[in-house]
Amino acid sequence: MHLVYPVVLSALLFCTGLYGVLARRNAILVLMSVELMLNAVNLNLVAFDVWLSKSAAETLHSGQALTLFTIAIAAAEIGIGLAIVLAVHRNRGTSDIDRLRDTAEGPESDGPDSGAPAAEKAEATA
Repeated sequence: MHLVYPVVLSALLFCTGLYGVLARRNAILVLMSVELMLNAVNLNLVAFDVWLSKSAAETLHSGQALTLFTIAIAAAEIGIGLAIVLAVHRNRGTSDIDRLRDTAEGPESDGPDSGAPAAEKAEATA
């Protein structure tokens, strides 16, 4: 099998994941898209490892070792990411990324005493 087939498939998977990260608004779907991108990288690592092991006399299979390391990192990332998304969903009631960004910024203030009650403002001006 030629090296072109898994590389083209990997590029398509990576582009699909990149589109999912840039276009989706749900945090869980963004995490799934990141996983798709990591799987595309894993496919490339294994494909190049097989391609290079045909030419080398002694094979180290470093691509497969890096793939196992990437899978372990991806498992930790998805575990922590889902825990964060679930905690935010419980606190705020949504996992929509745009709404979370809006609530993180908070209301705009007019000045240092904009949070003071109206009676205190009236006393300060009198």
